[in-house]
Amino acid sequence: MATKPVYLTSRKLGSDRNCPKKATIGQVSMLEKIAVPIRNIKSRNFMVKRKQPYSLIYLLTLVIGLVIAIAPDGQAQTPDSNTPASDPNELKPLNQADSVLSLQGGQRLVEEANAAINAAKYDVAVDKLNQARRIFNQLSNYHLQLANSFSGIDPKVFDSQRQSALNTGQLRDEATYQLALVHRAQNQPELAVPLLIQVIQSQNPTSELGQKSYQQLYEMGFVSTPISAPTPTSATPNNSPPQQ
Repeated sequence: MATKPVYLTSRKLGSDRNCPKKATIGQVSMLEKIAVPIRNIKSRNFMVKRKQPYSLIYLLTLVIGLVIAIAPDGQAQTPDSNTPASDPNELKPLNQADSVLSLQGGQRLVEEANAAINAAKYDVAVDKLNQARRIFNQLSNYHLQLANSFSGIDPKVFDSQRQSALNTGQLRDEATYQLALVHRAQNQPELAVPLLIQVIQSQNPTSELGQKSYQQLYEMGFVSTPISAPTPTSATPNNSPPQQ
């Protein structure tokens, strides 16, 4: 039995409006089955369009969250060529400001003492200056001992250690002079006099610090003869034995 042809217009097949096409009943049934979900989807277009902005916001939020979560790991794995190399001196414990036997530690104590003097906290200043004097004194003598050990063996080491002994000895004498001034401000000349004499012994009397120390002794009445028109010199300190 022959299948009866069925005429479908372009409204069914989406083709030319003026050109009808033939389709079997089976094809019509299949087209109807396919058209049902398409119609359902089209009927929901309004709802889909209304939800689309929220879907984009969700996706953007998800992407931003992933970028934030991954970025630190990526930065940690990527070396920064602009980051300067660490200073080798920073890895040496005796070059740290909190070391009890370092130039930086002594200088930090002197700065703290000056701040205490400005705040009229003389007892705190005395304690800080005494600590600084001990550190500088130990450093000066240790460097001097090393210089003597390398004398005639290694000129470079000898010169380096001798210069370090001179530098730390100068800092010790400056801290000692400052401490004497604090004792004088506390009206304790009996404590200031021996400190000033130590400075004169360590420095040459014609040096600037030696002359200033002698002038303090004269002003306090410990000596009665003023120094006669001295001319300050940059004489080398004597590097006396360890001071107490």
